[in-house]
Amino acid sequence: MAIKKFVHGGNVYDNPPEGGWLDFSANINPLGLAPEVRAAIAANIDGVVHYPDPEAREFKEALSGHYKVPRERLVLGNGAAELFYLFLQTLRPKTVLIPVPSFSEYERASLAVGAVVEYFRLDMAAGLKLDIKALAEKAVELGTEAVIIGNPNNPTGQLLKTEEIEAFLEAVGKTANPPWLLVDESFLDFRSDEVNYRAKDLLEHYERLFIVQSLTKFYALPGLRLGFGLGHTEFINRLELGKDVWNVNLLAQKAGVAALAQVGYASQTVSFVAEESDFLLRELTKLKGVQPYPPTVNFILLRLTSMSSEKFVAAMRQMGILVRDCSNYPGLDERHVRVAVRSRSDNEKMLKAMAKVCS
Repeated sequence: MAIKKFVHGGNVYDNPPEGGWLDFSANINPLGLAPEVRAAIAANIDGVVHYPDPEAREFKEALSGHYKVPRERLVLGNGAAELFYLFLQTLRPKTVLIPVPSFSEYERASLAVGAVVEYFRLDMAAGLKLDIKALAEKAVELGTEAVIIGNPNNPTGQLLKTEEIEAFLEAVGKTANPPWLLVDESFLDFRSDEVNYRAKDLLEHYERLFIVQSLTKFYALPGLRLGFGLGHTEFINRLELGKDVWNVNLLAQKAGVAALAQVGYASQTVSFVAEESDFLLRELTKLKGVQPYPPTVNFILLRLTSMSSEKFVAAMRQMGILVRDCSNYPGLDERHVRVAVRSRSDNEKMLKAMAKVCS
């Protein structure tokens, strides 16, 4: 039961058909690995006989320049998920408040430190929109010690503007012991207007804020794992003391440096995903039995009206296509699935298969 609750998408190793799965269950950049990143990985293979740089100086310098943040505010992770665990293991909160549905690793990491997890359920009738004022009121009412939100949220895609996050921090900051806020910005790079949603500038005024960013999704590096966190220098130093000194391997560091230099790849990705998201939304709206939620990044949440998600996912598997069954997300029922945004040819194959399943 508990294991099923924390199952993820992207398991392409589970009884793959001949030719492999067409995977719409994991939200990875449809452009794939940039050639320059592939070359950087290959060029540094011989370096794996040495330990990686424990200070990751080259990679932190690249991150600092790319995201316009001081190096001393950076902590690196073996993917974003590791940083959720590190954050919670460092703080050891007794209670954690999580808007749901959301990424299951928030809850899993909270449970790993013995925290009591409280849900703030999003209203399905209101399009699963997060009411940030009500969330702040709930946090104060419960006296919770930490709150975790995704921006954009996975799997709903809902976004919070920077001023909404600040409004939350202001509201809870009036209490004697304000909760910490972790903001997961793992998908923000997919947007051209990401500056309107980033929380990094709020670090100047709010000490109990920690921001997590993934490079895994945007730069198509899920097999290497790469992410970073942003916080006040004092808190970053605490996190550094609590993690494995070599938690980001040499190839991941080199891949990260090369990836951040690919300005053309980044802009092409943003345009490509926006175009394909619009295409998918338009075509999915035409299908009987499928109600898509408007996407904001590279995935789309769907509500099924004619069958259960379990039956739908099984039927799609029969055609060699993986989609994410969302019935194990708290706050969603057995009628929800999530699909990634992929190439036009892949998207058309998925749409054709969906039309057959839904009919």
